[in-house]
Amino acid sequence: MTGINQDPIPPLWGKLLKMSKIFDPVESASQAELAALQLRRLQKTLAHAWRNVGPLRLKFERAGVRPENLATLADLAKFPFTTKADLRDAYPFGLFAVPREKIIRLHASSGTTGKPTVVGYTRADLDTWASVMARSIFAAGGRPGDLLHNLYGYGLFTGGLGFHYGAERLGCSVVPVSGGQTEKQVQLINDFRPKIVCCTPSYLLTLADGFIGQGIDPASTSLKLALAGGEPCTREMRAAIEARLKLDVVECYGLSEIIGPGVAMECLETKDGLTIWEDHFYPEIIDPSTGEVLPDGEFGELVITTLTKEALPMIRYRTRDLTRLLPGTARPMRRLDKFAGRSDDMLIIRGVNLFPSQIEELILKSPALAPHYLIEVTRPHNLDEVEVQVELQPEAGNETARSQAAAGLQHHIKSFIGISARVRVVPAASIERSVGKARRVVDKR
Repeated sequence: MTGINQDPIPPLWGKLLKMSKIFDPVESASQAELAALQLRRLQKTLAHAWRNVGPLRLKFERAGVRPENLATLADLAKFPFTTKADLRDAYPFGLFAVPREKIIRLHASSGTTGKPTVVGYTRADLDTWASVMARSIFAAGGRPGDLLHNLYGYGLFTGGLGFHYGAERLGCSVVPVSGGQTEKQVQLINDFRPKIVCCTPSYLLTLADGFIGQGIDPASTSLKLALAGGEPCTREMRAAIEARLKLDVVECYGLSEIIGPGVAMECLETKDGLTIWEDHFYPEIIDPSTGEVLPDGEFGELVITTLTKEALPMIRYRTRDLTRLLPGTARPMRRLDKFAGRSDDMLIIRGVNLFPSQIEELILKSPALAPHYLIEVTRPHNLDEVEVQVELQPEAGNETARSQAAAGLQHHIKSFIGISARVRVVPAASIERSVGKARRVVDKR
């Protein structure tokens, strides 16, 4: 069964797949071929949304546009944005473009900041998802027959099942462990000897600590490849993880509103940014303040339009992720640069914009500090105050080293970011470890 916008492209399997550099022929399409495919799929998607999603049709009408107004890809800028608030306002199924009976899978966010966002999938959507995830794992270095240890959570969160079905589609052997129980994870990895592990970057550090706790050198395991996503990962954090575990960390990007993981993936041969699968997800970069579309190479907010989704077509969805579009390298499709952060994760401290990743970069430049930290923001006397709690490396555990590391980090935060912050260096293993996404900020204002 194929979806409304799916052009059937036969996958490459068996020995040919193992020898190939690409999973899907569309990965090598020319810019002209890709643009023609995008335009055709985009026109179908807009028509599908107009016919079947009342709230989107109302937004189109208010903006004075109809699907037939899209004659070129640039015309997409005429159409209104979709936001997370639209999904919450339509809770649970108000943005679905097919009858509920044709939805064969539902996922939802945790709903910690309000109503959860609910996403649905038709059978064709699940097929698309498995295909883009198989493509992603292949680009990251996975191959048929590889043993993959999947630590992403199963259930309402899209990560676990996204990686699971993609890996099976590729032909990998999957260990569906889910998160938590670090001692058990260590045991299974030691016994099963997987090549690939899938989890958040912060949990890779927890896993390394778990190996050490059981007397195992983290660099001696069978793991050769980590597919990391779900939270930002600075270059410094990646280097620290790779040095400790002696493997390649390749980043994956996705969000449930678009499809889940598999929207974009780094390619192992370059590891120079996330290749966005533009045959399924059309990217734009906008000025987050004005909504103006920015040219490639300029930083702004990432906006994505789905090109092949049946159940929940997303038109110009504002991701709040701040990045820029770069030319393709390992693949002709464009790349997403390292995320500068999320517009809704940005802290404004006495008029200065602060992203947690900026603190992380400075922490990782100090050999005495471990990559485990927490930023606490308070306002005790109508003025913002910031405290950074960070762990000392076990091997640097004397009071002099602690004092010097605190003073150095405090100085660098002031010099490079422009804010004053208290720095409290705490003993190793003092900061709570994450089994999923790491909690880096506690804002008590």
